[in-house]
Amino acid sequence: MSVQEFERLPVAPEKLEPAKYFAASYAGEHVAGTEFVIGAMFVAWGIGTQDILFGLLIGNLLAVLTWGLVCAPIAVDTRLTLYAYLEKMAGPNMVKIFSVVNGVLFCILAGAMITVSASAVRILFDLEPQVNWYPTSMGFVAVALVVGAIVVWIAAKGFKGVAQFAEVSAPWMILMFFVGAFAVIPSLVAATPGLDGLTFVQQFYLLADTHVWKDTGSELGMWHVAAFAWVCNLAMHGGMADMTILRFAKKARYGYFSGLGMFIGHFLAWICAGFMGAAAALLLKVSVSSLDAGAVAYQALGVAGIIAVIIAGWTTSNPTIYRAGLAFQSIQPKWDRTRVTVVTGVVTTIIACFPFVFTKLMDFVSLMGLVMSPVGAIIFAEHWLLPKLGMVRYWSRYKKQLMNKAALAAWLGSLLIAYLLFASGMHIFFLAIPTWFVAAALYIGLSSVMGARQNYGADAQAETEQEDQRKQAERLYLQQENRVQQQSGKSDETMVQKLCNNLTLLSLLACLVLSLLAAFNRMSLADFQQWLMLPTTVYFVVAVLSVLEKRRTDQLIAQKGE
Repeated sequence: MSVQEFERLPVAPEKLEPAKYFAASYAGEHVAGTEFVIGAMFVAWGIGTQDILFGLLIGNLLAVLTWGLVCAPIAVDTRLTLYAYLEKMAGPNMVKIFSVVNGVLFCILAGAMITVSASAVRILFDLEPQVNWYPTSMGFVAVALVVGAIVVWIAAKGFKGVAQFAEVSAPWMILMFFVGAFAVIPSLVAATPGLDGLTFVQQFYLLADTHVWKDTGSELGMWHVAAFAWVCNLAMHGGMADMTILRFAKKARYGYFSGLGMFIGHFLAWICAGFMGAAAALLLKVSVSSLDAGAVAYQALGVAGIIAVIIAGWTTSNPTIYRAGLAFQSIQPKWDRTRVTVVTGVVTTIIACFPFVFTKLMDFVSLMGLVMSPVGAIIFAEHWLLPKLGMVRYWSRYKKQLMNKAALAAWLGSLLIAYLLFASGMHIFFLAIPTWFVAAALYIGLSSVMGARQNYGADAQAETEQEDQRKQAERLYLQQENRVQQQSGKSDETMVQKLCNNLTLLSLLACLVLSLLAAFNRMSLADFQQWLMLPTTVYFVVAVLSVLEKRRTDQLIAQKGE
């Protein structure tokens, strides 16, 4: 049975989701197995510690602000997917072109995440690492197919299923980056002379400068790090792809929950992954660039590291396949979203068997953001800037155009400018910034001369009235819902749920305590890895039981309501 996801219509008020879903979704999606890869790649760049830290702070802050100030307000104001809104303003032919490009890029990205998960599973079967663009092991292909099947099944369950999976996985997964970094500190300390008598901050910098972020005089610097931290998810925020997710948010400020993903999942996880990658290279006596995510996590966390990479890959590929499915479904509205998502997932899983993106991940996500972000700039200009400049929103629709030529020209024109800048020597990480502003400026200028300044009278008035009525109905529903929640004044958690929640917290605390024992040489790395599986197993058992109990009580409440 297909899940109602409002692919073509604004999300109904009763289907809006609370803050916790977005906190879990962003924390889960952006604490991915690829963080092990990216964290290790920063090590290989040859950039100093200070440039890495300040670059990541600046870039991740810019990303959060783009989600909160650009993407989320439009998503909440319209309640539409990126594709439905683009069709409304630019016509069905434009959205078909964009959806094909968009969907293919998301398939490739999701495939990379499945590859990351498979890189961890392959350790269990003693398969060779995949460092080429093509698979060199049929065993790895089999692993990728199995992992992909699980991911597709979860993605097909729709937004709520994706968010619930992340809600269960995210807390433990986030913690694994920290406990892994703590556990490998003694290995780095043992290989670093001159730590005695230094403060904690001085020791951190000495360890980082000696083993992790060694300044080798690289041409890259702080602003390259900042630019990458911003553009690596530009397709989602500046490109407006996360309208698909944030249209379910009750409030626009839920876009700032992206900070959980950016500062825990990217900033801190990349730092922790850098330490784990450096320690793994030290222990294995190899270059960090020759290690995949599974190898890095396994050296720090043992079997728990394999689980962490698998789940981290799932929680990122799930919403990515979900977005790709919506992209392809928008090409033909009569197609069933669930079936399209399954077909999309199958294609994605096949892509995952060829690790070409995995080996060039940083360049690919930059290119993806570059291609998609101009359309986000066009949407931003249409929604906010045209009315402020005395022009009419949705003017192309009122003219009954199948293709908004101003939008297409602005998109292609901005990409041409990006190509010229790249040919002149600008680094790929910096291209998205001028491209975004060029796309917005081109669209405003072309719209002005192609029909946006005309008077569309009754059509524009009817659109305004319809939108006002929808927003008023939504406000009334949410006000009523708030009153009901305030009057109830008590938690709807059962005793079983409360017990499970307490046990999950104790399990996470136990993981942290074990890592601190390892960090202070009260436990060997091997013993830490062995004991870590006990609280990990308890965590997932009780977390799943809590979700099942919540589902059971929700069903009972629904039956009583009927």
